[in-house]
Amino acid sequence: MHDSASRARRLRRLLVALVFCAAALNYVDRQVLALLKPILQAEFDWGDQDFAHLGSVFQLSAAIALPFVGWLVDRIGVRWGYAIAVAVWSLAGMAHAFATSMQQFVAARVVLAVAEAVHTPAAVKSMATYLPLRERSLGIGLMNTAPNVGAILTPLLIPPVALAFGWKAAFLVTGALGFVWIAFWWPSLRQLQPVQAEPAAQPQRREPVRWASLFRDRRTWAFVGAKLLVDQVWWFLLFWTPDFFHRVFGMGQGQLGWPIAIVYSMAAAGALSSGLLFPRLLERGITMDRARKLPMLAYALLILPLPLAIAAGSPWTAALVIGLALFAHQGFMTNLFGLAADVVPPAIVATVVALGAVAGNLSGTAMIEFAGWSLAHGHGYWPMFAICGCAYLLALGWIHLMLPRLQLPGGDGAAIGLPPRQV
Repeated sequence: MHDSASRARRLRRLLVALVFCAAALNYVDRQVLALLKPILQAEFDWGDQDFAHLGSVFQLSAAIALPFVGWLVDRIGVRWGYAIAVAVWSLAGMAHAFATSMQQFVAARVVLAVAEAVHTPAAVKSMATYLPLRERSLGIGLMNTAPNVGAILTPLLIPPVALAFGWKAAFLVTGALGFVWIAFWWPSLRQLQPVQAEPAAQPQRREPVRWASLFRDRRTWAFVGAKLLVDQVWWFLLFWTPDFFHRVFGMGQGQLGWPIAIVYSMAAAGALSSGLLFPRLLERGITMDRARKLPMLAYALLILPLPLAIAAGSPWTAALVIGLALFAHQGFMTNLFGLAADVVPPAIVATVVALGAVAGNLSGTAMIEFAGWSLAHGHGYWPMFAICGCAYLLALGWIHLMLPRLQLPGGDGAAIGLPPRQV
């Protein structure tokens, strides 16, 4: 029995490690374009609005795909869903190297976005399906740390590769890494037992998603509304931060790596801090509701100073201010994903997470386009930074309005806090 329990723990750790790697690869592939902006702008004669359009087409494509991919992951399970997605997004990332026009870059971004949309619902479903409650928050915290690891390594590695071998090599190398991941993922889940049976494993017991009930459920709206408010911050900073340092501080292609690495190192620490904090609060006898919401309040307050980055006297001070904001963002998001995994029944969690991601991608699209307009018309970065600073307090207020009291879902998927009703 002891050997069996130890083996199960090792398999769960392997699962977390592989989800971590997938999340890192996801952000490596999508960040390459932002880091190569100066080179690609010079070669293809792009303006700020053109660059914004590339970012927004990615976000819109992901938003359109997410309801379908969330349903797909709930239908076929995470083992198949993840493997297919990583293969497709790796090929799409490599396809950028062969693009010679804006239209071809757009096509590659669309395919990349659709495939990468699978990651978030598949990752959260993996945690909800295979990890017990006390391990789940740390697993999600590590998952939320991984994008930052990818965002740290990418600016340190991609500019030197691009300068030495050309920008095409950067896309080819990062895309190829996904196939290495698949070789480890495919056999890893065969012997891992779910905490609750994954619907795809028991098709005879599966019930279809009842969309009308889903949209009447306050849990759905709590998650979707919060994602709408806070994801715009993440997508804006991920896409425009390299340009911010290039434009405001005159940093060249070879200099961008270190301030961006500082920013995302702090973001990684934020995700880990939240993942470690939740189980400690539970151990002290604090209710799940307070153990989720009190840290979210603290993180929401930490992001308020973000607009000060514009007035910073050096890129290193600006990096610390933006890094603190992303520390707060990742801490907040770890709790938000944990909340979804805790309170939404496993049979529909990927679908709910996907709906939240749709909302986040749409708000991210709007923010990216707004940034392009603001820069093109001489307004600079301050309007976007001001919006970002207050988004998290609004999101936490929305969550508390929808779900005054968090509880684990019942076996029938009954709503928590208050009965599900039209909102």
